[in-house]
Amino acid sequence: MSWVDFAGKRTKRNMEKKARIVLVPYPAQGHVTPMVQLALALRDLEFDPVLVVPDYLHLKIMPHIQPNYGVSFISIPDGLSENEPRDFFTIAFSMENSMPAHLERIIRSFSQDGRVACVVVDFLASWAIEVAGRCGVPVAGFWPAMLAMYRICVAIPDMIKVGLIDEFGSPQQKCAGFVLPGQPMFSLEDLPWLVGNSVARKSRFAFWLRTLERSRSLKWLLVNSFPEERDGYREQLQPTHNNGQSIFPVGALIKHTESKHPSFWEEDMSCLDWLGKQKPGSVIYVSFGSWVAPIGDEKIQELALGLEATKRPFILVLAPMWRKGLPVGFLERVGEQGKVVSWAPQKELLQREEIGCYLTHCGWNSTMEAIQGGKLLLCYPVSGDQFVNCTYIVDVWGVGEKLNRIGRRDVEEGVRSIMEEGGEMQQRMIKLKTRAVGKEGNLRALASLKAFTNDLDK
Repeated sequence: MSWVDFAGKRTKRNMEKKARIVLVPYPAQGHVTPMVQLALALRDLEFDPVLVVPDYLHLKIMPHIQPNYGVSFISIPDGLSENEPRDFFTIAFSMENSMPAHLERIIRSFSQDGRVACVVVDFLASWAIEVAGRCGVPVAGFWPAMLAMYRICVAIPDMIKVGLIDEFGSPQQKCAGFVLPGQPMFSLEDLPWLVGNSVARKSRFAFWLRTLERSRSLKWLLVNSFPEERDGYREQLQPTHNNGQSIFPVGALIKHTESKHPSFWEEDMSCLDWLGKQKPGSVIYVSFGSWVAPIGDEKIQELALGLEATKRPFILVLAPMWRKGLPVGFLERVGEQGKVVSWAPQKELLQREEIGCYLTHCGWNSTMEAIQGGKLLLCYPVSGDQFVNCTYIVDVWGVGEKLNRIGRRDVEEGVRSIMEEGGEMQQRMIKLKTRAVGKEGNLRALASLKAFTNDLDK
């Protein structure tokens, strides 16, 4: 049964005016993309989805939206000047101080016709939970990453209680790691708020505490992960309940629709033509995502020299502002061997047979796109949930290897290991792909989303 077939089996809503669902993403590419995918899935279930995004993102998104897309986009001011950087801290300030009044105005306007069935709020945009509550509209949370990562975050009070971390989120024990039920061992250094200096870490931890406190009121949580993240651990096969909160695994959303999703940056489509001239399984694809500076000038130099030393064709995604770290003469030397682009059509690339290895930061969307394409991963996590994702890729699923450092020899040997000795990994990837984005997993995820929408009808 296809997604559209499944969606066609709606009840009386097919015959009525569509109920509206307002979706509020955290304003970053890795959060907007799965929220748009969720909106498209809800569209196919005969809802009227509306995404609310800051003005500056609206300007980037709208040129990529085709007629009859079926999802509406509404912009609100973020209170920041045009030239002000949109980093974690300025976005957090904007979400707390500028956006709430504008969102409340939109929800109250929509509520006048009685068609707002629900507001779906990205967990990291928790400010919107209180806004929807003031408007008297049901609220569902949306977790755009692994359920495993969510389990870690909601365990913060317990980690403080047993002394693993202090009240500011700093690790307090020099131990090999910690284990939560049904999960592998993680390092305390993998916690998502441990980024930057001590002041930045405390600020990020305070953000998480505020998010957890607000989320206590949520009745539903939609999780963008596939049922049975961990092979043999079956707790996640059906919607579950946690302290009165219904948890619905509705992912990976990447597989629910084939519609083109909006990118914040112009994709260099020429790399697809270049790729067509390469041999199957021969190309290294390298990208560290969209949210943070990739790895710094020194490591960019080592990465470039490592790629050159492999003597294999490669596509390197690197914004112009980071190219100053490239070795002198690098672009000229590798003109035939590789292609350096500012942004790539990643989903299409990872479906191509020429790609044999993906050197990645382990962002969740990128990880799922790699699994959908059946591509083995060479992992170099940088921040946030990427370390947990890496643990699953390497230690649980066994479909990749971790680079502990970016050095030219490390890159060269890591690529060789994946591309020359990855036969067993490839077999595991085939099984994982079937479980994550195959027919059975797809039907379970669709049934979970349908269970949520049925709850809205009650």
